[in-house]
Amino acid sequence: MLKKRIAATLVVRNGIVVQSLGFKFYLPVGKPEIAVEFLDAWGIDEIILLDISATRAGRPPNFAMVRSVSVRTRVPLTVGGGITSTEHILELMHCGADKVSLNQVALHQSTLIDEAAKLFGSQCIVVSIDALQTDGNYLVYNYLDRSVLAVPVDEFARQMQSRGAGEILINSVDRDGAKCGFDLELIHAVCSAVTVPVICCGGAGNPQHFIDVLQGTRVSAGAAANFFHFSEHSVTTTKAMLNQHILVRHETHARYASNHFDRAGRLLKKDDALLEELLYSRVVKEII
Repeated sequence: MLKKRIAATLVVRNGIVVQSLGFKFYLPVGKPEIAVEFLDAWGIDEIILLDISATRAGRPPNFAMVRSVSVRTRVPLTVGGGITSTEHILELMHCGADKVSLNQVALHQSTLIDEAAKLFGSQCIVVSIDALQTDGNYLVYNYLDRSVLAVPVDEFARQMQSRGAGEILINSVDRDGAKCGFDLELIHAVCSAVTVPVICCGGAGNPQHFIDVLQGTRVSAGAAANFFHFSEHSVTTTKAMLNQHILVRHETHARYASNHFDRAGRLLKKDDALLEELLYSRVVKEII
């Protein structure tokens, strides 16, 4: 049985990783290279780097940034933003990307998905779909002009799979930055429409939200952006809590296996006598 994956989404705007709120407001976090180094050290399974300013500015992918980021991670790297040709995809692969994420291409240039799947294989092609709930229906959202298309998300996902997409990344616009949990109804709809792996993003606020979505849906991976940025070992502690319920990869030295957590994923204090004993325990630095 395949283990569920935990992915980190790095939203990049004008070269800086940002915290996204509802696809409208963006707060600076830091350099992509630093964010990647921390996530890699904390044991993330996959990194999704999305440059949201490339297409808006009408420029190609930031190849220099991808090269700089790729040498700092040992996990699969998916890159999106500014891709309009198979030449762009080939160059991104040369820069260290393992997969590419296509969003605007899927809306306006979907034949590129067919071409790319034939040239590079479906396993390299991720179609990123932004979804907005409108009048009780989940419709495809265009982040560039903030318009809602009269296209159901599940039907669109099915079309993208038929064109050659090997994976679907579903982003909930409503839940972006809300920290209220993943939209399970939306994720159910997309997972039921396709047979390829689905990654969900939008709404993660604590490890319990990952447990809810990984146990309650057929999604292959849960992804988060904002949630992983602001606490040290955020990935490690999330996986420690997840492993009490779901089988996930957890290969870092710091495993928190004997720790207990509250529902929000915060470490609970250990007994004072044990803490005093730990003061004299020698911990060898992890070498990978």
